[in-house]
Order: sequence, then C-alpha cells, then structure tokens
Amino acid sequence: MIALEDNKSDIFTLSYKKNTIVKIHILLLGLFASTVIDGHCKDNISKFEIETTQPRQTIDCFGASDAWSMDKLGLWPKEQQNQIADWLFSCENDNTGKPKGIGLSVWRFNLGAGSEEQGDSSKIQPSNRTECFLNADGSYNWNKQEGQRNFMKLAKERGVNYFLAFLNSPPVYFTQNGLATNTGRGASFNLKDDCYDDLARFISTSIKGLYTHDGIKIDYLSPVNEPDGSWNWLGPKQEGTPVFNREIARLVKSISSQFIKDTVNTKILVNESSDYRCLMGIHNTDWQRGNTIRTFFSPDSTETYLGTTPNVEPVIAAHSYWTNTPLSMLHDMRCALRDSVKKYGIGFWETELCIMGNDEEIGGGGGYDFTMKTALYVARVIHYDLVMADARSWQWWRAAGGNYKDGLIRIFSRDDMKSGRAVTSKLLWSLGNYSRFIRPNAVRYAINALDNKGRIVVEGDTDPKGIMCSAYKNADGQWVVVAINYSSENKSFPLSMDKKNKIDWQVYRTSDNEDENISPMGIVKGSNATLPPRSITTFVSLRH
Repeated sequence: MIALEDNKSDIFTLSYKKNTIVKIHILLLGLFASTVIDGHCKDNISKFEIETTQPRQTIDCFGASDAWSMDKLGLWPKEQQNQIADWLFSCENDNTGKPKGIGLSVWRFNLGAGSEEQGDSSKIQPSNRTECFLNADGSYNWNKQEGQRNFMKLAKERGVNYFLAFLNSPPVYFTQNGLATNTGRGASFNLKDDCYDDLARFISTSIKGLYTHDGIKIDYLSPVNEPDGSWNWLGPKQEGTPVFNREIARLVKSISSQFIKDTVNTKILVNESSDYRCLMGIHNTDWQRGNTIRTFFSPDSTETYLGTTPNVEPVIAAHSYWTNTPLSMLHDMRCALRDSVKKYGIGFWETELCIMGNDEEIGGGGGYDFTMKTALYVARVIHYDLVMADARSWQWWRAAGGNYKDGLIRIFSRDDMKSGRAVTSKLLWSLGNYSRFIRPNAVRYAINALDNKGRIVVEGDTDPKGIMCSAYKNADGQWVVVAINYSSENKSFPLSMDKKNKIDWQVYRTSDNEDENISPMGIVKGSNATLPPRSITTFVSLRH
C-alpha cells in the first residue's frame, strides 16, 4: 500500500497482490467526485461531455448465435421465418419510423458435429443435437443443417455484415470416444491424435461448401468453444470438449496451413474462454488451460505463440460469464482485462453471454423474463465490456430459446419444435439500442462527466445503479450515444460536445412501457435530455 497526500488531502492509493487484479483508485487532483462507492461516483452529474479528441477502440460488430433453435425455426412457415429474421437482422424502419429489428452485424453459425445423426446414442439431449455436413464415408451432404442455413440466407438478405462459424466439438468420426460430448474423459481435447489435419480439412471444406452452395462467406472461425470451462467434461447435456492450450495452438496452426492450401481467407479467433479469469490467470483449471492471452500472444510462449500465424486475428475472444457480480468484480475484472490486452497489442471480443445461476440480482437463469429487469442487467454488462474492457465486438448467446434467460426471442412450441410462435423481449430490443445504431467500424470516444462540484469523472464511470453512457462515431460521421438509466427515477442527462459541434439528436428508447422498443421518441438538444426510469436511450445525431 502506498499513500500520498497533497495539500488538498486527495489520496492516491495503489493496492497490489501477486497474481490478482491490480486495483488503482485515483482520487487525485480532483479527477474523481467526492462520494465514491464501489469505485463509482454517486454524486449528481452536471454534464456529460463527449471527448471528440479522445478516440478509443474500433467497434467490429454485435451479434448472436443460431445454436440449437434455428435448425428448427428455419423450417417454420416462411412468414414466421421472415418475422424472426426482421427482428434480429433488419436495419429498416417501418412506415412510422420505428426500427423493424435490432440490426445484428455478425451471425454465429454452429458448425455441427453429428450428434443428431446418432440419436439417443449421442448421449446428448434432443434439443441440443446438431447435424454434420460430413458423412461417415468421407462424403459431404450439403442439405444438412437446413434450418440454420436458411437463417444465414435470411441474415444475408437483410445486410448482416459478417458470419462466424464456431465448433463445440469435432465431428464424431474424429473424436476419441466417438461422441460429440466429452462424458468425463478429462481435460484434454476429445480428438484423436492423428485427426488434427482431418479436422482442419473438414472446417475448410465446410467453409468452401457454404459459399459454393449457399453463397455465404464465413468471415470468422472459432474452432474451440469454452476449452477451459468446467462444464464440458462433466455431463452429456450438449456438444463440447475441453482443450489444452498446446492442443489449441496445434489445431490453429493446422487450420491455418489448410486455409493457405485452399485459399480460404477466413480469420481464426482464439479461444472463446468461458471466464475472463482464464485469460489472465488460472481459474478452475490448471496451467495447461489458463493464462491464454500470454500463452497465445506472447512471443516468449514459443510452443503456443499464434501472433504471427497466418489468418489468426490479433484478438482474444472470451465469454462474459461469472464476472458480472458483485459490481466491484464487474468493474475491476474488465479494467484488468483491458490492460492485459493492451500489453500484448491485441484486441478483445466478448463472444457469448446469457444469464447464469450466479446472476442473483435478477433471479438467475431459470424462467424467461420479458421485462426490463434482465434487459437492464445485460445492458450494464454490455456497457462495462465496451467501456472498461474496450471490447471490439459484443455477442449474445442464443438468438432464440425457451423457458430460460438465454434467448433474445422466446419460443413457444411443441416438443418437436416443428411449429409454434415467437415473441420478442425487452432484452432483444435493449441489445438493439447498441447493435442497430453502432455499425461496424464505428469508433468509441471517451465521455467524461462533471459532477455537481465541477470535477471530472473519467470515462463517465458514474453509477452502475444509475446513469451509464458511452459515445460512438460511425464511419459515415454520425454520432451515437447510448445512455442507461438503471434507477427507478427520472434522471437529467445534460449531454454536450465541444463548442464547434452543436448537435440535435433523434432519440430511440427501450423501457418498461410496452410500446417503447427502440422506439423513436422525437428530437432533443443534448442539453435538454431526460432519461426515464429503467430505460435505455440511444441518441443519434441529425447533423454530422
């Protein structure tokens, strides 16, 4: 502990503990407001100011996955398919000026491993099984995964910018146990040692086949999913396998070589960690699956270094589970992640989240919630991932699901999922407050808040139970500000830029009001804005 005092009695404290997060709380030279609880300002804010000379990260995309639902929904009547696709992908407005959908800019395609063809012998529950393009005799059937392929086409028709293919397991023909689930094998890769190149060829052939047969270009590949997660060797619920870091590196190098051979320019992402703590240390695992940022992107990690491997995107990907509560962890974990990523000169993608049991503030994952309770909770995570962790992409888990808080859209159907109906939620539309308006290649800019005594709260790091806000400039010059009011009270939101940029804003809002789902709410000057209770408001500049 170091404590320094100046003549204003402001204190700089630095707390350090080996192998844990470095926490720095600066209350120096009036940078932070006087009342700070859990690292966040609680004083009234007199002004939120976009710092137009302080660019932060470039935003690549917002997205969700087709996992387990779209293989069935993609076979529903065309009218229903089109409605669901509009909700997820459309950037158009209806005749009242209201957005038709949330404009996702990346769509995640689950490249299946073949548990569906195995039926009950797959040891995977029916709703979580997937088909595989590859047949046992080595031939390919491009009619497989029809529903998922249909939704990729619908996404492309609506202008989705990117497609990402991800694997939960290698095809069953290549796995050590002949299954797409790990079934208690241990923590190593469920892949035969002589099948690394076979798996690489399958991936490359699938990517080429999707383009040839469906006109879908796969821009990104995620070859392993939650390789450090504890769930994926305990039970047969879904496809999945743990993977050691050295096995990931071997696989990625094999895929890279195959892509070069086949002239495939898809970018490879690593490594979709299940927990941010696995990126920077060892958490619920051992050295063979922890410290993944350093393992893959430090040149000193000679056996596993991927930083110069062709086709590998200089980005670490991870899932935003288990670190969203308490609020101190929500904040500090992301600051530590930002600093670690910066150290190695790479970017960061958040690539999966749904509600889990430890998200007690909103009652955990059980049951579906159509209200702002879950929507606000998730919006707060999005805010912290973008603003504190400098995430370049933010992706939700399932686009559609059942009676669990894992779907943007709630599906009511028969057990066979061959028919049913779909209903939107505030969660869907709240993600749209970001995805619909912050487009690929937008740049986030700093926002500083002035408290009621004229002191600066850096990056608008104000109150996680009050106002949180962030600012972006799209490639066409249009400004976008997203403001969350987590509280149950009206909040003044005096928004400003430098004097040369006086802007009027078109306002879009999602709130508890049944009719407010990223709905246009008129035009305001930034200095006159008010945020209703329990709402998410997006301000889009009219002059730029």
